[in-house]
Amino acid sequence: MVKENLLYSKDHEWVLREGNAVTVGITDYAQHELGDVVFVDLPAVGKGLKKGDPAANIESVKAVSDVYSPVTGKVSDVNAKLGDHPELVNQDPFGDGWIFKLSVDQVSELDELMDLKKYEEYLKGIAGE
Repeated sequence: MVKENLLYSKDHEWVLREGNAVTVGITDYAQHELGDVVFVDLPAVGKGLKKGDPAANIESVKAVSDVYSPVTGKVSDVNAKLGDHPELVNQDPFGDGWIFKLSVDQVSELDELMDLKKYEEYLKGIAGE
C-alpha cells in the first residue's frame, strides 16, 4: 500500500478511501509504540460509529489501547485474520494488518484528516515534547 495515498488521524489511525467506504488501520508509529500485539478486539459488522468513537481494542505486551473511528459510518467489514494472527498489526500495519472498514456517512469528515506530509510533521511535534 502506498502511504502517500492514505489519510491520517491524530490518534494514529490511517485511512484508505475507496469511494464512500474506508479501510482503517493503525500507523507504523502506533504499532511500534504498542509493542508486540497479542489480541485485537474487532468491532461488530453493522455497528454504527461516530467520528472519535472507540471502534476496536488492541492488546499488546505493554498495554490495551483503543482504535478510534476516524469518521462517522457503519462497520462494513473486519479483518478476521487478526483473530488468529494479531501480530499482523506489527508485521504489516499498512497491509494485512488493517482492522476494519466503514461505509462513510459524511465524506466531508475525511477533509479533517492529515495527508502524509502533515502527519509526519505532527509526529515530529510529538517527538519534540
